[in-house]
Amino acid sequence: MSDDELAGRLAALVAMSSGDGRLDTLIRLTCGRALRLQPLPTEVDLIDECSEGESVVTAFAEQFAVDVSGIGANQRTQLLSTLGDNAFRTVVAIFIADFVPRVWAGCEALDLGRPGNGTAVEWDHETDPTKALLKGFVPAVARLRAIDPVTTEIVRLRGATQHNCRLCKSRREGNALDAGGSEDLYSQIEGYESADSLTEAQKAALRYTDAVIWEPSAIGADIAAGVWTHFSQDEAWELTLDVMRNACNKIMVSLGADAPRVEEGTELFHVDADGQTVSAC
Repeated sequence: MSDDELAGRLAALVAMSSGDGRLDTLIRLTCGRALRLQPLPTEVDLIDECSEGESVVTAFAEQFAVDVSGIGANQRTQLLSTLGDNAFRTVVAIFIADFVPRVWAGCEALDLGRPGNGTAVEWDHETDPTKALLKGFVPAVARLRAIDPVTTEIVRLRGATQHNCRLCKSRREGNALDAGGSEDLYSQIEGYESADSLTEAQKAALRYTDAVIWEPSAIGADIAAGVWTHFSQDEAWELTLDVMRNACNKIMVSLGADAPRVEEGTELFHVDADGQTVSAC
């Protein structure tokens, strides 16, 4: 898939809605403030004060953006009670409002511009963004193969721990294991700066991953220089998109739906040529 096609998928996600235009505006402004980044475009101007239900959603969106692992049972219950059947779609909309600005911040730090932000938004009120994100964007990114599978897995596992996704932490990708990945190697991700088995390229990828997750408004020139030292333009673009793809785990973490499928040890899976996740079981 070309860069333009993936940028088009980002643009399409930006144009989609939770189903409530006013709530979309609140979510996007909340995420922008939390990230200290320019929020995604909005269609509806806010005039009235927030309702009690809207306040529940904006509080959830703020915690989602700042640190999704901090969302507790009470906040989750309030959201589900407020939104009912539209809860999952709205959380997907929160993810888009949270992570597309991070992608653009990462790309700007790497002098790649803002892919997917070149034209006026053609608002799409009807399409549920869930399928476009999880069945369209995610496998499209997974089909990219510029970066070696071990580095891709190391970046995935870093995102798993930073968002505290129990399922993601319990899984291991088979292609990466076949290419030389191991538990000994993966155990060094937590303290990667002093790791002796991780390559300098992998450490640069991890620094960039951490910056996009924790400080997207302040991605330093040194972080960007580290990426360019070890990665091509295609690889840098893929790395940025991989961070977003992996961060979809925030949706399930926020809803408390990230339980591992194994009681102990790890679960094996692989990403096939179509970008689909296939369990070994």
